[in-house]
Amino acid sequence: MSRILIIEKIGSMTGDEAVAYAAKQANVDVICAYPITPQTIIVERLSEYINNGELDSAFIPVESEHSALSVSIGASLAGARVFTATASQGLALMHEIVFIAAALRCPIVMAIANRALSAPINIHADHSDVMCERDSGWIIFFAENVQEAYDLTLQAFKVGEDHNVLLPVMVNLDGFVLSHCAERVELLSDDEVAEFLPPREPIYSIDFEHPITYGPLALQNYYFEFKRQQEDAIANSVPKIEEVAKEYEKMTGRYYPMLKCYGVEDARAIVIGLGSTVGTLRAIAKRLRKTGEKVGVIGIRTFRPFPSEELIKALEGTEVVVVMDRAASLGSTGGPLYLDVAGALYGTGTQPLMLNVIYGLGGRDFTPTDAEHVFRLALKTAEKGRVEKRTLWIGVRG
Repeated sequence: MSRILIIEKIGSMTGDEAVAYAAKQANVDVICAYPITPQTIIVERLSEYINNGELDSAFIPVESEHSALSVSIGASLAGARVFTATASQGLALMHEIVFIAAALRCPIVMAIANRALSAPINIHADHSDVMCERDSGWIIFFAENVQEAYDLTLQAFKVGEDHNVLLPVMVNLDGFVLSHCAERVELLSDDEVAEFLPPREPIYSIDFEHPITYGPLALQNYYFEFKRQQEDAIANSVPKIEEVAKEYEKMTGRYYPMLKCYGVEDARAIVIGLGSTVGTLRAIAKRLRKTGEKVGVIGIRTFRPFPSEELIKALEGTEVVVVMDRAASLGSTGGPLYLDVAGALYGTGTQPLMLNVIYGLGGRDFTPTDAEHVFRLALKTAEKGRVEKRTLWIGVRG
């Protein structure tokens, strides 16, 4: 069936449905499932594909998210292509196992329908859940829209399973904003996906005839070296991410570099963000540029490995950088993304004035008016040549 016929048949999809469809087309061998809003639809759809005979996969419902990732590790070590999904408190419950999955070099793909952490209880979007795992050794992608959620899920398998990488991958989509938002999605045919993503070929897998030790005790004499190997692996993922993006572009016309830049070449002020907010920022930047305001936007698709070199190049010559954080690093000098950007720029020839905006916690709307306010603030800072207040909470009452 041609891609056009599939589009006409499918029409629009929510982010959760698009991720589930990508996992189905990836022919995953094992799906480990535990429900939590707003990702539940992902594993529900996959269970329907299996029940309908559209996907030949082992669907394993477990008693907790901790178990979901534990079972995923076992399946991955056995050589299977593995998928799971979670959010918020579920990801927090996985925390122990998240680090183990990366250290055991299991190329699991896990979708995160980003949701605020309790307390108080909240089911809506922010990035506090995934930011708690940013140093775990996983590759971390952020989708701006439903199309990207579909495309990045397919690319995640190919990147993570590469023999020079062998790392798990998180694909993040903002809860409800993308997970439950219906958009028209251009899908590949099953044959196209099969050509792009052939079956996994593990280097080492559990074999009772040829036993191997996984996850042994490693004290002072070896632990350090294991960590260095993980760092080398995530460094190896940088060229692989670009290679896979180029291959995917040849098939689809859609290119996914680590950074998505707009208007940065001559911008006096650039705003940097993650996820769905980037689309709002870009729309306002386009409007402002029509009136002569030199503003730009950078959307970071690949949060880990952090694209430091690409970011330094993109920010060269700009006067002010505003970093948008949909998560607060309480008690620190700024939000998680801000700290990464500041760290990347420190000591380089690129030294713009920097502002940090905390916004959208617990699903609070970030409106076009808010976005324009951020750009105006950045331009005002450029005119003054100094930062009056480094961290701003935009949209909070009181």
